Amino acid sequence: MTSARQLLSTLCIATAALASGSAALAQSTSTTSPNNPSYGSGNSYVNGSVGRSDFSLGNGTGAFAAEKRDTSYNLSAGSFFDRNFGAELGYTHFGSIQRGGGQTKAEGINLSAVGRMPLSTSFNLLGKVGATYGRTQVSSAAGSGITSGSENGFGLSLGLGAEYVFTPAASVVLQYELHNLKFAGNGRDNIGNTSIGLRYRF
Repeated sequence: MTSARQLLSTLCIATAALASGSAALAQSTSTTSPNNPSYGSGNSYVNGSVGRSDFSLGNGTGAFAAEKRDTSYNLSAGSFFDRNFGAELGYTHFGSIQRGGGQTKAEGINLSAVGRMPLSTSFNLLGKVGATYGRTQVSSAAGSGITSGSENGFGLSLGLGAEYVFTPAASVVLQYELHNLKFAGNGRDNIGNTSIGLRYRF
């Protein structure tokens, strides 16, 4: 189980990396083609993706089925305030896993500050730092050592990704996100999510 302190440390490192790249971002806008809509000021977008979630949870005791991963789905929308920085609001359903003779489910709404570092006219590196309001539900069998119940609340989130721009309005985005959520009986645990999706700019 990754502690909240470890997550906070990772968050600080990611924030520092984005900050240290701001000079390069500013330089790149002067050398990047102004006709590339990916680097235009104030562009908005919608994004849909599918991926694989990874629950960092214990499996309890006894001979029960134990899973860690499931299919995830995400819908999000965002806007860049300038060529490099913006904000994004999204919803992710992390799926459900079998553990302790029952099911563990999770979903969340995320609000993040996002950054974009152009590597060429077609490729961007992406980063995000924010918070997720998560809702989790756990059911389990007696004697499994896993507490049943529902929890909700805010937790830290971060993400790193890459974007390939293949038309003036569309791109493919591959990214990894980490969300810190509350679970019954566990306090807080992380869910990782690796996804690939299509982004449409307008």
